Amino acid sequence: MPGFELFGDKEREQVNDVLNSGVLMRYGFDGKRNGHWKAKELEKALAKRMMVKHAQLVSSGTAALTVAMASAGVGAGDEVIMPTFTFVASFEAVLALGAVPILVDIDDTLTLDPKAVESAITNRTRVIMPVHMCGSMANLRALKELCDKHDLILVEDACQAIGGSYEGKPLGSYGDLGCFSFDYVKTITCGEGGALITNDETYYKNADHYSDHGHDHIGTDRGAEGHPFLGYNYRISELHAAVGVAQLKRLDTFLGIQKKNYNTIKKALATIPEVTFRTVPENGVENYSFISFFLPTEDQARKVHTSLTTAGVDACFYWYDNNWHYHRKWAHLKHLKTLSYLPSKVYDHLPNYDKADFSKSDYWMGRTISCLIKLSWTKEEVGQRAQTMAKTIRENL
Repeated sequence: MPGFELFGDKEREQVNDVLNSGVLMRYGFDGKRNGHWKAKELEKALAKRMMVKHAQLVSSGTAALTVAMASAGVGAGDEVIMPTFTFVASFEAVLALGAVPILVDIDDTLTLDPKAVESAITNRTRVIMPVHMCGSMANLRALKELCDKHDLILVEDACQAIGGSYEGKPLGSYGDLGCFSFDYVKTITCGEGGALITNDETYYKNADHYSDHGHDHIGTDRGAEGHPFLGYNYRISELHAAVGVAQLKRLDTFLGIQKKNYNTIKKALATIPEVTFRTVPENGVENYSFISFFLPTEDQARKVHTSLTTAGVDACFYWYDNNWHYHRKWAHLKHLKTLSYLPSKVYDHLPNYDKADFSKSDYWMGRTISCLIKLSWTKEEVGQRAQTMAKTIRENL
């Protein structure tokens, strides 16, 4: 995702403010920083843009997921339901808290199938975690109803979907907690960074403390601050936050470019009868960072994907064989390959994923190709790309 494609003077100006003050840490050094508080500025702007009360910046999207769940009291033995199609960070964050990732099938949204989620709920379930992969969302209303029915927490992993919306609410704001990544290849970037958002005062307060060694951030003397509970270091630096301040101001511009380029490609592919597109839930709006489409069979999808690469169409992904994003290649999760011991409750309750039947997910992922939508294409380049994609697909069906 292409935040790094449009990076220039506005970002440099914000970073230079920090460098000129000499204060790179987001906390303390009040007198030296010349009134510049980039992390606080970005948190305020992000909360406003996402239409929530609170935003907490952290060091990565993985940290955002970890801190979000920790702030809600998720811990050893708790089960977190998540999709078979995601990034490994989603289950890494769960395991980091001693909780148990419960993989369930996706549907034609390429995200959580609410029916599969309901079947997976047990008395140990604590969280339902939809992952808005490739810029689009799950049926959040159905998942929210399940959370309300079973007293569960809805945590949106919106790391790949900032700027999308559902029922008029920005993605990330629909659930109890929402998480974003601002790494180098997200829609907007801090270089490295992430954030969680919430309307819950307790979750926010916990996240604020937990992400900074348990500091309560009361008063102006950091050394005298209290520590109401244990925490860890998930802080973002002022340098990274400064980049994000500039990038967030450009988010709507980025989304507009993505949408225009997306629609050009979709119009060309829609002329092919054999091509169908992922389902976007009713009242949902993508952030248009990817265009994802289905071919009739797995064999055809593989053939088309290879041919697109040969034709010079870059940034097309066949997730079914991807090491990072689909359950088939997650041997390190399935066999709990770690450098240290995990809590016994993880070993006791992790399902045997080697024997799990995810054929419903395989049905969708085996036929899916996703293509990145770039910001840097000229009108001519995106038009040519669309025609090359359509021609290549037709020739291989």
